[in-house]
Amino acid sequence: MSDRSLALTPDALVMMDTIARSGSFAAAARELGKVPSALTYSVRQLEEALDVLLFDRSSRQARLTAAGEELLQEGRRLLSEIEGVANRVRRVATGWESEMTIAADDVISRRILFELCEAFFSLDPQGRSGAADSGGPGTRLRLRTEVLSGTWEALVSGQADLAIGIELDHEPPPGLAIETLGEMPFIFAVAPHHPLARHEGPVDDVLLVRHRAVAVADSAQRLSPRTLNLLPGQEVLTVNSMADKIEALRRGLGTGFVPLHQVQTLLDRGELVHKETWRGTLNAQLGYAWRCSVDAHGMRRPPSGLALRWWLQQLGSATTRSALIESAP
Repeated sequence: MSDRSLALTPDALVMMDTIARSGSFAAAARELGKVPSALTYSVRQLEEALDVLLFDRSSRQARLTAAGEELLQEGRRLLSEIEGVANRVRRVATGWESEMTIAADDVISRRILFELCEAFFSLDPQGRSGAADSGGPGTRLRLRTEVLSGTWEALVSGQADLAIGIELDHEPPPGLAIETLGEMPFIFAVAPHHPLARHEGPVDDVLLVRHRAVAVADSAQRLSPRTLNLLPGQEVLTVNSMADKIEALRRGLGTGFVPLHQVQTLLDRGELVHKETWRGTLNAQLGYAWRCSVDAHGMRRPPSGLALRWWLQQLGSATTRSALIESAP
């Protein structure tokens, strides 16, 4: 580390901030509990270490040079970051994770997910709600949007601490716990100007294969990607999100199964048409999963991190679980 870096101590940054706020070396010296000569000496040492002039000596006031202004602004930012780190360290010591990653499948309601984030950030470091001005418990949240196997992969690969919206066809390996989120109905939908919209009766696979399907790409990178409800030889338009799929269906670019709660408004407005198929209505069984450990008797231990505990407590509510899979996006 260079001498210049060593000179930029928190004390030096506080000194610069105090001089700038007070407007004079004498006033700053009184505030810092120093004699003016000692403060002047400290400023000269800092200027020599940085090889710049920080204050205009031609003025009786403590007037900053351009270099001094830059140091003041960056110094204030650094002091704020140092304080933030100190706060997070203190909160981690109380049991709150420094960071938590949540992987949520694309079909999960983002509106409800962000409402949960708002409630989380309103907690104080003791986990009490209603403290919106407390800055939250200090845990940094990272939200990931995944599709199909990608949600499960994010958890098992260690990239996420909590996975919401996984399909309940996974056998949890040791160290992972799974709970039921609920059932999400999917319907087959087309645009009102699509040829299948005029078809009488349920659509069979012989007719379905003649029309382009719209599919959302599985976000898994290592696990085998999954494809759902696609027929051999069927033309496919692949998109990256359920929102894109719904927009493609609305424009008549193809057909496909979509979550009922995400298209109910479009159905009501006549911008999409629900068509019956020989496959009937599809219901996805969804769950949520997290890392856990067990005691000597095979009983699941509660998570050590308070942030994960809080999220699992919210997911333990039937109202929250229903909202995540039944509310509009």
